[in-house]
Amino acid sequence: MGKKGKREKKGKGAEKTAAKMERKVSRRARKEEEDLEALIAEFQSLDAKKTQVIETACPPPSPRLNGSLSSHPEKDELILFGGEYFNGQKTYLYNELYVYNIRKNSWTKVEIPNPPPRRCAHQAAVVPAAGGQLWVFGGEFASPNGEQFYHYKDLWVLHLATKTWEQIKASGGPSGRSGHRMVACKRQLILFGGFHESARDYIYYNDVYAFNLDSFTWSKLSPSGIGPAPRSGCQMATTPEGSVIIYGGYSKQRIKKDVDKGTLHTDMFLLKAEGSGKEEEKWAWSRLNPSGVKPTPRSGFAVAVGPNNRSLLFGGVHDEEEEESIEGDFFNDIYFYDIGKNRWFPGQLKGPKSEKRKRRRGRQGEAEGAGDEEVEKQAPQGPVEIVKEVVAEDGTVMTIKQVISGPAGEKERSESEEEEEEDGALSPQVEPCPRSNAMLAVKHGVLYVYGGMFEVGDRQFTLSDLYSIDLHKMEDWKVLVEMDPKAQEWLEESESDEEEDDTEGAEGGEEEEESSEEESEDEEGEEQHPSVQPDEKHADYLSRTEQYWIKLARSNMGPDAKEKKVVKVAHAMAKTFYEDSV
Repeated sequence: MGKKGKREKKGKGAEKTAAKMERKVSRRARKEEEDLEALIAEFQSLDAKKTQVIETACPPPSPRLNGSLSSHPEKDELILFGGEYFNGQKTYLYNELYVYNIRKNSWTKVEIPNPPPRRCAHQAAVVPAAGGQLWVFGGEFASPNGEQFYHYKDLWVLHLATKTWEQIKASGGPSGRSGHRMVACKRQLILFGGFHESARDYIYYNDVYAFNLDSFTWSKLSPSGIGPAPRSGCQMATTPEGSVIIYGGYSKQRIKKDVDKGTLHTDMFLLKAEGSGKEEEKWAWSRLNPSGVKPTPRSGFAVAVGPNNRSLLFGGVHDEEEEESIEGDFFNDIYFYDIGKNRWFPGQLKGPKSEKRKRRRGRQGEAEGAGDEEVEKQAPQGPVEIVKEVVAEDGTVMTIKQVISGPAGEKERSESEEEEEEDGALSPQVEPCPRSNAMLAVKHGVLYVYGGMFEVGDRQFTLSDLYSIDLHKMEDWKVLVEMDPKAQEWLEESESDEEEDDTEGAEGGEEEEESSEEESEDEEGEEQHPSVQPDEKHADYLSRTEQYWIKLARSNMGPDAKEKKVVKVAHAMAKTFYEDSV
């Protein structure tokens, strides 16, 4: 009895602390949000001038992350909404709506009157009712300089059959937030977690809300049991029985003034409805202890629901936080969670690689250890992967992957294959580059991965490529849209630039992006046509990019590879790509 009383007292104390922090954050954020509300209202007035639906065939969307990609419930289409882009100086927010036709491999931009305001880190859920509905809640709007944030608490529905946006105004819903998760569960939308941030304070949530799709009403759930700690960016999936599963996520807390500590959560919980069918359902938290191989700790992973009663996560980043810097290891792997068996397992490609591996083992033997076997698994089969590079003046390297098929690609591979095998430098298997905050959707058992970002040093690269993989076969990745290196723009910080017109930056920045393509193309041309011969400059190039190649080699070879072998492979890869670029 005494212990129970202490637990209840401790729980109430934590609730009071959380409520106090939320009031504090809310007060400080109010002024910031008032400033941004005027900017948002201005953009909405521009959107209000649109009076009819306009559908325009278009090239792939510009690079972005933290948008939403959803599969149409009745058509072979994917729906992309919102997202953000940061070029080193300005933040761009979007409320554009794009439709990707799976059969035609084509994009259409759909302009619909009165859309939701620009946002990122929102959540979208599709339900099949009335020809299909896309529900969108929350997210954030950032000032162009990234110093102020507005967190939405609005709920919208896109009627896919009539192509109309509708804002649903219902009281009692969640507070403004981003990084939350929302899923459709029977005839409800279940929302969990997220965070709210101002310039100086922040708060993470672990509350649960349900929106009834029949009565259009919000209710805050009060589950019994011990649930997850506050977090954002977790995995959220539903079971066939109508329960909800939560895995992982990220949160941070202030340990002293101006010093925050991030936490990567790796725990797992089940939120189960008790007394289903009654007017007021009761919910309960319980902890799950899954078997199998769990994902390595990470944040920024993307999630989707796969076939065969499995949910999945893709990519993400594991940040090594120092006092004044963050070094991130990015991922491009897939992990499946089998809901019925309560088991994790990594997604392994089953491509036709057996002949290649046997030939290599026959020539080199098996004495070089597990690290070499990891490299062998990365050997390209079928289509040939060509890696282009964009090298900045400071030595920062970005690699762009594309697939070449046909005689020309095979010839290029055959000429270099022997040398690569001898050096131990094998081209990585065709796959999306490691990234965080990508957008996922599954249609007909095929996973689609769009966009996201990764970092090299202080530079952020935002992606606009599109990959797919059949989750039933797990044979190989297909490149549907290649990354355009000319779309990459990175501007160094400068005080004068920060004082430029904020409206231009937050509105979308199409004109600025177009002009930057020409500049980027010129820079790329200068790098690929140096005034000195490759042999004279190779040593300097290698020294400037060595750590990048070592990280890439280690990522391909696995954590058990010997350091000496990793360095050898890294040097060989760098040499090969440098010579290709000149």
